[in-house]
Amino acid sequence: MNMFRMRDNVERWLVHNDFAFKSIKSDENLFQIVIRPTGQYEIPVEIFEPKSQPGVVVVGTKTAMSTRQIKRYKEFTTDEKRRWGERVKDFCNSIHAINKNIFEDGIQKIGTYVVLDGEINQQALFDAIDSAVVMHEKTTIFLIKTF
Repeated sequence: MNMFRMRDNVERWLVHNDFAFKSIKSDENLFQIVIRPTGQYEIPVEIFEPKSQPGVVVVGTKTAMSTRQIKRYKEFTTDEKRRWGERVKDFCNSIHAINKNIFEDGIQKIGTYVVLDGEINQQALFDAIDSAVVMHEKTTIFLIKTF
């Protein structure tokens, strides 16, 4: 499926299900869409197709650390940051999420993602959106309990 068809399908599925979204320009992705906050906790969900992996759609969220947690994290030594990264990775593996530690807009965040490849259809996309929201909620609880 070419990049325009994938993007068009995703946008059409979102429109048909009354999701509000906006497209974002990205140097790293063929397309990137942010769904306006969804779910009980009003979580924005990102959907994108990485340029490095055409035909793969990634659905995920970013969980921001609190100011107190960021302050504590910044005080970590390099070794403590590495151990913390391993702990986050182990947690994300336990909830079947691909993760990425992100520093964005002056805030440390944990990105949790579902990767869709192969035949991508509407139901798979919406299941991934639901999974991403659940992963976000679990990651928020993880941060509260471990920091």
